[in-house]
Amino acid sequence: MTTAIILVLVALGSVLFHILSPWWWTPIASNWDYIDHTINLTFWITGVVFTAIILFTAYCVFRFRHQPGRRAVYNPENKRLEWWLTIGTAVGVGALLAPGLFVWDRFVTVPKEASEVEVIAQQWQWNFRLPGEDGRLGASDTRNVSSSNPLGLNPNDPNGRDDVVIEGDALHLPLGKPVKLLLRSIDVVHSFYVPEFRAKMDLVPGVVTYVWFIPTRTGTFETLCTELCGAAHYNMRAKVVVEEESEYQAWLQKQKTFAELSARTRQAKGTQ
Repeated sequence: MTTAIILVLVALGSVLFHILSPWWWTPIASNWDYIDHTINLTFWITGVVFTAIILFTAYCVFRFRHQPGRRAVYNPENKRLEWWLTIGTAVGVGALLAPGLFVWDRFVTVPKEASEVEVIAQQWQWNFRLPGEDGRLGASDTRNVSSSNPLGLNPNDPNGRDDVVIEGDALHLPLGKPVKLLLRSIDVVHSFYVPEFRAKMDLVPGVVTYVWFIPTRTGTFETLCTELCGAAHYNMRAKVVVEEESEYQAWLQKQKTFAELSARTRQAKGTQ
């Protein structure tokens, strides 16, 4: 009886903890509410199964408890029960997987009108690159990385001369416009995540991954690295500022291009 009561309390406590828990997500600030819906559906399905199993175990502990004169019965097979368990498991797994497949299809299908922004990760800093007036990002290669070219841009590519380089500073994005983030790492594996955007993706050396989203709320949001990347992993943070189009354009006009930064570096070396 004591064990059965404890199991019932575990099931009840788990449900109450989920309902009353203060550990909820931050308010969403992008179009990816699909992620929240999928997670909630997963919670409901796994929660119902977990509660049912715990309560069934409590029932069995109580119903088939030891009593004087009762003998144990060994029943190795029950085909009817096995069929019900197989069908129920298949339905549950399908219910868990199907919504995720639809969400993933949306997650990897980028709108044609989305602008491109490159995110470059390195121990332990976030850098960003935006296309210049030509609307195209220049080529880059980790073999070009140096103290004067930390992002590894190809100095001979004309498309990269007007690229806007944001090194160790905040990234600004216009409100309500889709953006595709091209994710690149120049050293180890990192992971880009902004909790309010619900968009998360790993950055793997030698591979360009991506995420896309539409900022739906103005404000300043924190970018985190959610992959252990070294001693200062905890401090690898940056800011993403979402603002109205006019404010975004005013900020963009103040930024330096790759050509301007390269000229400044050459000038600094010449004066030494």
